[in-house]
Amino acid sequence: MTEGTVKFFHDRKGYGFIERNDTDDDADDDVFFHMEDVGGPDLEEGEEVRFEVEEADEGPRAKNLERI
Repeated sequence: MTEGTVKFFHDRKGYGFIERNDTDDDADDDVFFHMEDVGGPDLEEGEEVRFEVEEADEGPRAKNLERI
């Protein structure tokens, strides 16, 4: 599993992006997530999470997302 920090979250639309801890700062490898991937209350920007990455048509997407 990969760890990261919620970089952006749009609470009305229920999606956001996670900045991965395992990439270089220069790399733009943010991972998309949707609240359907998260159990429980909305995530907040700056929250630490653990997740698996799957390749979707639009790019990397988090699955099995959990708070740390």
